[in-house]
Amino acid sequence: MARFLTIPAVMLVFLGVLSAQVPGGPQADSAYSAASAPSVGLSSGQNPLLGGIPTGEATADVLPLSFSEAINRGLRYNLGAFLSEQSVHAVRGARLLALSQLLPQVTAGLNEHQQQVNLSAFGFEPSPGMKTIVGPFNVFDVRAYVTQPILDFSARNHYRASTENLKAARLDNANTRDMVVNICANLYLQAVAGASRIDAARAQVRTAEVLYELAKDQKAAGVSPGIEVLRARVELQAQQQRLIVAEDQFAKDKLALARAIGLPLGQEFTLTDGMSYLPLPSMLLDETVQRAYRDRPDLQSAQARVLSAESELKAARAGRLPTLNLSADYGDIGQRPWESHGTFTVATVLRIPVFLGGSVRGRVFEADAALQQRKAELEDLRGRIYYDVRNAFLDLKAAADRVQVAQSAVKLADEQMLQSQDRFRAGVTNNVEVVQAQQSQATANENLISSLQAHSAAKLALARAIGISGTGYIQFLRGE
Repeated sequence: MARFLTIPAVMLVFLGVLSAQVPGGPQADSAYSAASAPSVGLSSGQNPLLGGIPTGEATADVLPLSFSEAINRGLRYNLGAFLSEQSVHAVRGARLLALSQLLPQVTAGLNEHQQQVNLSAFGFEPSPGMKTIVGPFNVFDVRAYVTQPILDFSARNHYRASTENLKAARLDNANTRDMVVNICANLYLQAVAGASRIDAARAQVRTAEVLYELAKDQKAAGVSPGIEVLRARVELQAQQQRLIVAEDQFAKDKLALARAIGLPLGQEFTLTDGMSYLPLPSMLLDETVQRAYRDRPDLQSAQARVLSAESELKAARAGRLPTLNLSADYGDIGQRPWESHGTFTVATVLRIPVFLGGSVRGRVFEADAALQQRKAELEDLRGRIYYDVRNAFLDLKAAADRVQVAQSAVKLADEQMLQSQDRFRAGVTNNVEVVQAQQSQATANENLISSLQAHSAAKLALARAIGISGTGYIQFLRGE
């Protein structure tokens, strides 16, 4: 009884192996869908665009780093840019896999074995005196096999979808490079702003030291009470604390920039470019939006993914159509290599789907749902681009107004500081007025630094919204 139960089990295993190897079967379709969307994963807590691949050896010299050099290093060594390029390679491999389903498949094999056959098992009744067991005898077979799909609409549409996926992946890579430019540029500007804050804090410390010495001299001369010296010393220490915080933040900003652009670990560098106020010429909103629709790589990628989804839907519907394949083999067979003879087989196989258990209908539903999702994402991206441009326009105008107000406030704060110092030296007022003027001056300088950084960031955001940050960021920063 166990013997008869073993036979069906072996047959089920054998049929399962065959179904896994049949081209165009369920596993082949899943291979298409899996290969069309490769991805490289990262932990959820790490943004690859803020990471980098440290390259090279650190030197004892201080590396001068300009704005354009930082951008170029970011495009070469930023982790997000590297992963994006590898994703393009993966999608290119998926396209080659889809193409292989349309090209000839050629294999060769060499087989030599000994065989013994029981004729009774095949229904042969032996003649009197004839043995039912034949052999053992030797069989040698060397053969080449070729298969060629002639008519396979599903494979053709899978290949068209993979071609659009490759186009979308390349556009996604261009979009990622734009994002790398934007992030590295903002990190550089943030570090430059940190350096400006250090300069402003040092100037405040020097001013506080002068006022402290002046207060001590006036106390020694009996002109002012000791509270003036105490107040001046408190202000000096407050400014020294601001300087310590600014230096610490500047060091962290440089580390973030060095990591994003892949500088060698421990490499010291200095920033060679500063911030300046260079307003952009006037731009019309409608023309800028149309330019963004034309140049944004993420929009072009979304359009390519819609075309890919349409091809996938056609491939799913083609599952109802017949397929035509050509298979052939040629080789030598005999008992021994020197006793073999050439044989060949040529066959044309036409497969007509009759009943597939609803699998084609299920694939059509899945492909149609994916197509509708891609279309919805495309329309959402169109709207997002419009709002990105409008937000960039608003931020740019507000930042420009902030810079003008901040520049005027710095001039007024400097003048107020000079007058309060003169009044304190002349004994007209105490140093409360001087401390307040110094604090107003520090606030005005901080507002100017923040405004200049916000204006440069707004220009970069507008370049990103238009889709030209990968090539036109320098022109935008220069106000061209």
